[in-house]
Amino acid sequence: MTDNPLTRPGAAHPAITEAMIAALVARFYAKAREDALIGPIFMGAVADWDEHIANIADFWSSVMLRTGRYHGRPMRPHLILPLEPQHFDRWLALFEETAADICGEPDVANEFIIRARRIADSFEMGRASVSGAIARPRHSRD
Repeated sequence: MTDNPLTRPGAAHPAITEAMIAALVARFYAKAREDALIGPIFMGAVADWDEHIANIADFWSSVMLRTGRYHGRPMRPHLILPLEPQHFDRWLALFEETAADICGEPDVANEFIIRARRIADSFEMGRASVSGAIARPRHSRD
């Protein structure tokens, strides 16, 4: 049985800070908005970018630092968007690239990447179940 980092108490890594999370989220969305594949989906779905970025920073703060600041329901918006597997793949590629750039140290970036992959799998499986299909995790490795 492998160690599941998501079951450990406390922050995902001692080097992760609120400033790092804010920088990662801001830079990721700057890239995502310009991306040919996922940019149009984001641009069609997000009305207030400042609010969205603050909300997603709260989400990642809750995930990475366990602050409990995020109180939303992240699955629902992803159920109504026209998303296909290639959109999740591109989201992850951009997110992983951004995490590597912002975090500096591979072990710090990896803490974000592990969770992002699980989130992508969760959203894909949730979307599949709503349509009566069964999806397997494609991104997380454990």
